[in-house]
Amino acid sequence: MAGGEEAGELQLLGAWMSPWVIRVKVALQMKGLGYEYIEEDLQRKSDLLLRSNPVHKKVPVLIHDGRPVCESLVVLEYVDEAWPGTGPPLLPADPHDRATARFWATYVNDTFFQSWRALFRSTTAEQRAEAFKNVVPQVETLERAFKECSKGKDFFGGDDVGIVDLALGSFLGWIRVVDELAGTNLLDGEKFPGLAAWAERFLAVDAVAVVMPEAGRIMEHYKGFLAKLAAPAGSS
Repeated sequence: MAGGEEAGELQLLGAWMSPWVIRVKVALQMKGLGYEYIEEDLQRKSDLLLRSNPVHKKVPVLIHDGRPVCESLVVLEYVDEAWPGTGPPLLPADPHDRATARFWATYVNDTFFQSWRALFRSTTAEQRAEAFKNVVPQVETLERAFKECSKGKDFFGGDDVGIVDLALGSFLGWIRVVDELAGTNLLDGEKFPGLAAWAERFLAVDAVAVVMPEAGRIMEHYKGFLAKLAAPAGSS
């Protein structure tokens, strides 16, 4: 049970290693909302998960007073709207700024992640070199986005962590583990000074520090994932 303010009956179905779950956990922590966390075995999905998200059958699912909310960015907006006076807002008040934040959060999911995923799944030096080259343009775009959204402040959301920070920041533990194993440096401080400094600030936020999985645990999981990926078909 995660502690915090009473929020009605609130449950979160998740998987500890999932960036999509991590971003929701951080948001709930920022809002100070108490909830029951239910760890899902994604190889043997529970009846509760299958009933709560029958379309995608994925985590995270936030269940509020028996009613499920699915898809991480949708969940973040729901949390912001359902508890508007609790904790810092995750989306700006200005309509144009809100639209801009939604655009970049979606960009993280649909463009950055899809490109970085190839690096994440690479098992040879050649694959990693090619995948790294292909993801750098998306990081260049996010560096420009940070300057635009932050307006000279600490986070994409300005003075406080917002939805874009949560979207990208939830990948930081994984980015660093992949970099360590691949010998890459995706958020190079010389090439991307804004994002490199932002990443350090984000990971130092209290709500992030208590939620982000330990690097060693992520590394152990990632090595196991790569071993299965590299194994010959049909092996066990």
